[in-house]
Amino acid sequence: MTDDDTRYEAVRSRDARFDGEFFFAVETTGIYCRPSCPAVTPKRRNVRFFTTAAAAQGSGFRACRRCRPDAVPGSAEWNVRADVVGRAMRLIGDGVVDREGVAGLATRLGYSARQVQRQLTGELGAGPVALARAQRAHTARVLVQTTDLPITEIAFASGFASVRQFNDTIREVYASTPSELRAAAPGGGRAGRRPATPAAGIPLRLAFRGPYQSTAVFDLLAGEAVAGVEEVSGERGRRTYRRTLRLPHGTGIVAVDERARAVGSASGSHPGGWLDARLQLTDPRDLTTAVGRLRRLFDLDADPYAVDERLGADPRLAPLVAARPGLRSPGSADADELAVRALVGPYESERLVRRYGKALDSPSGSLTHLFPEPAVLAEAEPDGPLGALTAALADGAVRLDPGADRDEAQTALAALPGIDAATIAVIRARALGDPDAAPPDPDIPDDWRPWRSYALQHLCAAGELD
Repeated sequence: MTDDDTRYEAVRSRDARFDGEFFFAVETTGIYCRPSCPAVTPKRRNVRFFTTAAAAQGSGFRACRRCRPDAVPGSAEWNVRADVVGRAMRLIGDGVVDREGVAGLATRLGYSARQVQRQLTGELGAGPVALARAQRAHTARVLVQTTDLPITEIAFASGFASVRQFNDTIREVYASTPSELRAAAPGGGRAGRRPATPAAGIPLRLAFRGPYQSTAVFDLLAGEAVAGVEEVSGERGRRTYRRTLRLPHGTGIVAVDERARAVGSASGSHPGGWLDARLQLTDPRDLTTAVGRLRRLFDLDADPYAVDERLGADPRLAPLVAARPGLRSPGSADADELAVRALVGPYESERLVRRYGKALDSPSGSLTHLFPEPAVLAEAEPDGPLGALTAALADGAVRLDPGADRDEAQTALAALPGIDAATIAVIRARALGDPDAAPPDPDIPDDWRPWRSYALQHLCAAGELD
């Protein structure tokens, strides 16, 4: 949606399908909102449109307290696009700017810092620092309003370098101090917050747009769970998925509930909702990265309306789409781990965990280990396809991080011995999050582009493919 008049019609109709795809700001009030904001529709002449929240903030607008535009899912565009802007947005979402700065981001993309700044600012209205800052502000707001964590701890957990920087950003973005923001939390004060303890973890709401077929996602996760690293418990429809996470600063354990929570729009429909999650971290600085990886694993930033419209027009897929609207194409919480598991299968993966996985300092039920790192596996079992893959992952010959070029990664994987095209397709779809990946053998026509990964999920869910 590139036409401002069309965007304004979406605002007039409070169309939640476009929440996260763009933002609008009102010059007379100085606030910016999501398209579905329930407030009175402003006059067209007073409205400005922005691709990102960071661009709105950079133009001097503060976030609406009523619709909370920072709580929307991320734009699906960043998962679809394979250019430098899409790759940069995926890396920023993974916390690379917070950890490595703009120079680190540019190095990963293969461009100069000036080129990255120019491209992002020119297309999105905000550079990498501003985009990362907006992400930190959102993380901070969620923690302030939904947990009892001390304000100082929240500042560093959100990625801010100092409490002063944290306070200044919150005042600028939300026109409130952190304490005022906490007092204004929905539900009112302390009663509206949930305790965050080392045992219970940080409570999170992982937002998604449109319908979400959580049962299909949990069926897949349950079928491929690796003992020691993952578990799925509970009755179908009310299951909980738990797993260990290796993160830049430490480790984590996450629990995500299958039952999706829906929220209604002004028209009474249910355009989206959230999954409840709890996250335990040994280092709170890993929060943003952990959330980003969970969003990729559960494919929460997808645009199901665009996917279903395209695939539902095909006679073969139409009944499948009607039966499962909003079916997702799950990604991975750890791309390197997914690649190894795709190659060796679940039983061999469990053996690798038992023999080479790093034991948690504090096991949590059946979760006892982290999946072994590529460097560990490359040294321990250097022979065969596994040794070739893990060595390539360890030395950077194959890159599967969020900013990796998907075509380059596929070429590098194809050059390794013993890795067939079907395995590469799984890695491309799951580890690299490609919405248009498809194995070479199944009947997946080009007419299903750019959503062939989703078409494959429909065929699998219907029992037409293994």
